[in-house]
Amino acid sequence: MTAPELRNGLRAMAGRRVLVVGDVMLDRYLSGEASRISPEAPVPVVRVEEERLLPGGAGNVAVNIRALGGEAVLVGARGDDPEGRELERLLENAGVVASLATLRGRPTTTKTRIIARGQQIARIDRERVDTFNGAECAAILKETACRAAGCRALVLSDYRKGLVGARTADGLRDLACAAKLPLLVDPKPADIDLYTGVTLLTPNAEEAGRAANMPVRTPAEIVAAGRRIMQTTGCPKLVITLGERGMAVFEGNGPVWRIPTVARQVFDVTGAGDTVIAALALGEAAQLPLIASCLLANYAAGIVVGKVGAASATPAMLLEALETLPPPPAEAWN
Repeated sequence: MTAPELRNGLRAMAGRRVLVVGDVMLDRYLSGEASRISPEAPVPVVRVEEERLLPGGAGNVAVNIRALGGEAVLVGARGDDPEGRELERLLENAGVVASLATLRGRPTTTKTRIIARGQQIARIDRERVDTFNGAECAAILKETACRAAGCRALVLSDYRKGLVGARTADGLRDLACAAKLPLLVDPKPADIDLYTGVTLLTPNAEEAGRAANMPVRTPAEIVAAGRRIMQTTGCPKLVITLGERGMAVFEGNGPVWRIPTVARQVFDVTGAGDTVIAALALGEAAQLPLIASCLLANYAAGIVVGKVGAASATPAMLLEALETLPPPPAEAWN
């Protein structure tokens, strides 16, 4: 596709409303200098100079949808704690319409990343990952149904933090079917059977290999693994992100296309998958051809991996990228 066609696609995505359901979390970044080793243990001492707080997980998907010019509605859960209240504040400031159930006895999932000289040197997770109980799942599904009006696509963001189980997945699939919404899933390999009948899956290469129980070293192996996932789940569309190699795009029984990356430099891949599914969801909401959505998602991912920490791409950034970097030629993998 040409740059003018992609610019038209980007304009078509503007204002589309997408409903995101999944595991929300708070991302905390502590950045500073590490100039010495601790006398207490062989670890660097980081003198913190900056603290950043950002929505993570499904929250980051919603923030990316909003940044790309769409409207984002988010359903999830948080703990009854300061982190949960801060997360809601951040989402509101980002323009996301968020409805987060407050679960007592369960902390807000919080990931604290320690960064020195632009490199992550440690991560501390505070979380519970057991599956939500029946009442909690029912509350999530009820709120999702209430929020679906006016939405043009539904995203399930599964980080295996407890929200997504068989009951939730079945309920969301039924809701999407009844509302005639495309259902996109950022999956986890251990739960691949949960995603039967969805519209689009977006695993990375490692996840695709584990989901298919196959190696994914070569193009032929990636194609075989992707075909097996599509056959197992009945999913008509599949996008496997390949890191520095770009992404592999599957649609029905047609040819598999490999789109090269447009990233000029890579500092941090945190949240790149969230950016990809956000752009693909807006593309589905705008009824763009899958290859067009993937090219725009590829540009967006190329922008965010050039930044440290979870980041977002904006339409202005994408337009600039389209002006300076022509769309990469897609390669058929048959």
